Amino acid sequence: MKAQSDVLQYWNESRSPPHSWNEDRWPNFSSAEMACRHCGEGYLWPEFLDRLQGLRREMDAPLIILSGHRCAIHNARVGGAPLSQHLKLAADISLRDLNRFQLRDTAKRNGFTGFGYYTTFLHIDLGRPRHWFGSKKARLLWQMQ
Repeated sequence: MKAQSDVLQYWNESRSPPHSWNEDRWPNFSSAEMACRHCGEGYLWPEFLDRLQGLRREMDAPLIILSGHRCAIHNARVGGAPLSQHLKLAADISLRDLNRFQLRDTAKRNGFTGFGYYTTFLHIDLGRPRHWFGSKKARLLWQMQ
């Protein structure tokens, strides 16, 4: 895994996104945090990041992003769906120190449409409206409200 400074340099030098990373617009997230954990490849999607920043603002708590963008190789290695939204941009958010139901409801209010329910994280994306459970244990956990 590349060091964070290497990832930022890679992002800034080898990518030609339509917009550059805007620290004022997305103050609670970094390009390195949203980049592929395998190679540092980035995917800049301002609409997604605006909604993620809105989620963070409304939650008024740090959001730990476990996975953002994934390159095709990393996605395959972690068992991601072949057409995973992570190939563009999605967020797997740790549930640690967060109310999972508040996180889900706030994500819906901020326009997220794809939800993957897991025992330790919530997957959110802007793909077609759908949801799934990562396991039977996750289904039970998310139904206990």
